[in-house]
Amino acid sequence: MSPRLEVAVGVIVGAEGTVLLGQRVAGKAYAGWWEFPGGKVEPGETVAAALARELDEELGLTVRRSHPWLVREFVYPHAHVRLHFRRLFAAWGDLGGVPRGREGQAFAWQPWAGAAVQPLLPASEPVFPWLRLPPFMPAWTPGQPLAALAAAAARVLDAAGLQALGPVTAPLAVLTLPERPDAAAIGAARAAAAELVAAGGRLLVPARLGEALWRETGAVVLDPAALSALSARPDAPCCAAFCEDEAQIERAADLGLDFVMSPCLPHAPRLPVYRVSAGAADAALRPAIEAGAHGLAQVGTGPP
Repeated sequence: MSPRLEVAVGVIVGAEGTVLLGQRVAGKAYAGWWEFPGGKVEPGETVAAALARELDEELGLTVRRSHPWLVREFVYPHAHVRLHFRRLFAAWGDLGGVPRGREGQAFAWQPWAGAAVQPLLPASEPVFPWLRLPPFMPAWTPGQPLAALAAAAARVLDAAGLQALGPVTAPLAVLTLPERPDAAAIGAARAAAAELVAAGGRLLVPARLGEALWRETGAVVLDPAALSALSARPDAPCCAAFCEDEAQIERAADLGLDFVMSPCLPHAPRLPVYRVSAGAADAALRPAIEAGAHGLAQVGTGPP
């Protein structure tokens, strides 16, 4: 196998909830394919510095700051690469200038629903499902109107300057129930889950409430004990976990879960990590993202 290359990748989030892709030029491997911009990290160079250099060389953009996000490895026929994905938000003024193809390449702003330009480089394909995960995931308790939940999420996004991302991400919420919920609470959870599914989202059900309920809602959040007992990913469209430490986050990644919620942020997560918040979230979302979290998850007074 060829030596592993360290590559900095920029996920540039436009103010309207779009993302920038570039087309590989003739003479390169996968010429004509589309990808997120970036390039090789040179010896002695930090990932952030490499990304700033590459975005200037490729697109004439000045990077003021970028935010760590995910690290994934991918083996192509011609190279083994470790991709350091970093996000940049136009709404936060993270970069300056107007993109232009300084190497003669085409580029295009694409919707988060999926790239219209094709073919897309294989390592770039998983980014779109990650992008559609909401920046803020509130807790929901039976009796709470879902409209109030949506309003609270909109307020948190607005406070962080990311209000344009609300309409382009899936509405997700974490079900909060007592240890032994009554039939009325379970019925309300089923109704809320159906309403969220109709809106393109999910209500995540703690695994402790039983397989029948989370199979019905199509979304489960595993506690550390349930995560440890698994040998394969549960058969659910949306599968997450609450993780107490980096080892549990790595296990969730090995099992192919969609994302995790955790009080800690690993150095190089392989899947989106929500920082857990039990209090007011209005001022906490932006610092969480700047520290490397995908976003913020509200889980009541304790783990799901």
